[in-house]
Amino acid sequence: MSTAPGDSAFLRIESVVKDFGEFRAVDQVSLDVARGEIFALLGSSGCGKSTLLRMLAGFESPTSGRIVLNGQDLAGLPPYRRPVNMMFQSYALFPHLTVWDNIAFGLRRDGLPKAEVEQRVEEMLRLTQLGKFGKRKPHQLSGGQQQRVALARSLAKKPQLLLLDEPLGALDKKLREQTQVELVNIIRSVGVTCVMVTHDQEEAMTMASRLAVMSEGRFLQVGGPADIYETPTTRFVADFIGNVNLMDGTITLDEPDRAEIGCPDVVHHIGHGITGYLGMPVTVAVRPEKIHLTRVPLDQAHNQVRGIVHAVSYFGSHTLYHLKLASGATLKVNVENEERLHSGNPVMGDEVWANWSPTAQVVLTQ
Repeated sequence: MSTAPGDSAFLRIESVVKDFGEFRAVDQVSLDVARGEIFALLGSSGCGKSTLLRMLAGFESPTSGRIVLNGQDLAGLPPYRRPVNMMFQSYALFPHLTVWDNIAFGLRRDGLPKAEVEQRVEEMLRLTQLGKFGKRKPHQLSGGQQQRVALARSLAKKPQLLLLDEPLGALDKKLREQTQVELVNIIRSVGVTCVMVTHDQEEAMTMASRLAVMSEGRFLQVGGPADIYETPTTRFVADFIGNVNLMDGTITLDEPDRAEIGCPDVVHHIGHGITGYLGMPVTVAVRPEKIHLTRVPLDQAHNQVRGIVHAVSYFGSHTLYHLKLASGATLKVNVENEERLHSGNPVMGDEVWANWSPTAQVVLTQ
């Protein structure tokens, strides 16, 4: 069981399985989510994350297992009787209603006083930067604006559990980054618990207090963004989250305070023991930003390898160098652009030396 912070779980998913015929979409998933937590399900298409979200909403029923929200077993409860609101990826807006009336629709159906309806709708319009579009119909909006209307409508009812399926996917990058912060702020201010589905790593890392990396219906790792990025437990997670160099090798030394792993291009010196066995196959993961470049080799340096620059990608805040190593493998290295470009930067064909500390690597056994 992956347990959320706090004394008890507000949302508890217990050994949930979902089969479609002979295909198992969700496979023995268990999770606790705390009240007020923003939790992200992260994975590529077909991993089971949207199916799990639909079971929380009540649009699908588990083949086995239980889903409990605030002490109430949701089994058999139809979507409209659950204290849950879901923002659909397809917007699902009413084409004949204005933006204002789309956001107000659920509030009016629940019988809220007119003044409170107006206050909540105006709050949502401000949050999603749609104030000047309140009188327009959905067909008069861009796709990104329509998605923001759907987002506003989902938040307006202040549900106990808010479900977001790729919530910001239609927005441009700058607006998406701004809306991420605003959305997190409003979720926290109203105290709603949120489970979101996304394939966007940056979105999950920015918005969620914890996340689960899913593959083939299972959770491979659950934890905070920094934990999953810095200490992935499997090769899949290391490769899925961010940029990484993966080098296969075998353990050649394993002592309590240090270890060595032989790889084709370099012997990795690790600053801790692995509790493996000599000759054991492992994978060493090193993030590009943890590697340093020099023009000449450092004296008596461990974790150092020679490479030839064969690609350079400039990203403004940093430059990504692709080094060709002796074995033919590629090593990616991030260099922060602290100063404006100058003629001393490595260019295509240059010989350079890459080095990293004994604590920069993560050793993966699966």
